[in-house]
Amino acid sequence: MLANIDFSFAPLLTSAGLVSLFTLVMLEIVLGIDNIIFIAIICGRLPIENQKRARTIGLMLALIMRVLLLMLITEIASMTNPLFYIKEFGVSGRDLILFAGGWFLIIKTIIEINHKFKIADDKTYHEKKITMMAAIIQIIIIDLVFSFDSILTAVGLSSQIIIMILAVVVSMFVMLFFAKYVSDFVNKYPTVKMLALCFLVVIGALLVIESLHIHIEGIDFKSYAYVAMAFSLIVELLNIRLRNVLDKKANDD
Repeated sequence: MLANIDFSFAPLLTSAGLVSLFTLVMLEIVLGIDNIIFIAIICGRLPIENQKRARTIGLMLALIMRVLLLMLITEIASMTNPLFYIKEFGVSGRDLILFAGGWFLIIKTIIEINHKFKIADDKTYHEKKITMMAAIIQIIIIDLVFSFDSILTAVGLSSQIIIMILAVVVSMFVMLFFAKYVSDFVNKYPTVKMLALCFLVVIGALLVIESLHIHIEGIDFKSYAYVAMAFSLIVELLNIRLRNVLDKKANDD
């Protein structure tokens, strides 16, 4: 399929091309939610005046990275081929990236969770702010990990490079628009922030599992994990709603 990639704008003039573009944009937005949550957590440790700038720079770099990866589409696809073998297990470049990225996400998130408990346990402990450069570097690392899955998904759904690039660009600008609202919401409610951190640990574990090619017949780890996370989020949103109603009632009394 990759050998027949269409670089022309002609697909955008057909109904099939537009449907493909819309489908891919929606999918890229869904795949980008993990990225937004991570960026929200990282930018939350920056001074308030730098958070918007860091979010914008981080997502713009993610956009540039994904477009560049699309231009190297053949090389990216070939990264699923084994580089070396450990007994009968073939290790590909994609496996190495997902494995390293998964552990980075797990370790980084556990450190963040530990900071939250230290702040809660010790009133004299103040969460250390990070520099703009440190935040951007961390965002770039996780952008790279999430970009590979995003690009490979795009390749699997379309053979037109123009549709893939437009889908990535549109989805990234949608994420850029909503990133502030997600960040503000996560930072406003401590329990949501802890839930988001737990989500990131699960996502990191899923990346590691995928890199190790662990499969159980009849079980889709991602589907189970995302359903559980969605259910947890719905319960937490109901709890927030209940707390707000009770607080309002207490204030009125």
